[in-house]
Amino acid sequence: MRIELGRIAHARSGDKGDMANVGVIVYDERHYPVIEREVTAERVKQHFGALVEGSVKRYELPNLGALNFLLEGSLGGGGTLSLRVDAQGKTFGAAVLRMEIDVAEEEL
Repeated sequence: MRIELGRIAHARSGDKGDMANVGVIVYDERHYPVIEREVTAERVKQHFGALVEGSVKRYELPNLGALNFLLEGSLGGGGTLSLRVDAQGKTFGAAVLRMEIDVAEEEL
């Protein structure tokens, strides 16, 4: 079945220059293998589309039940250089939780 990522995880986001930093953390550790499989750098880049001009890098933090993503070229120059409404990347966390993922019923 397809569900929104936000059903099994929460997120935090912010900025590092012209990069948004997005952490995705599962509510229950049994869901970590699901996000590890479904929430790839490629899928995150596709989800954000033209908002991310550069690459997306994924870092795995299994001991925290989390994935961290760096979205390069996603803030229009970042901070005071950007004309974007969200120049610090605060809404990227909420946006990634709307990504749909495939989950088997027994994984929920």
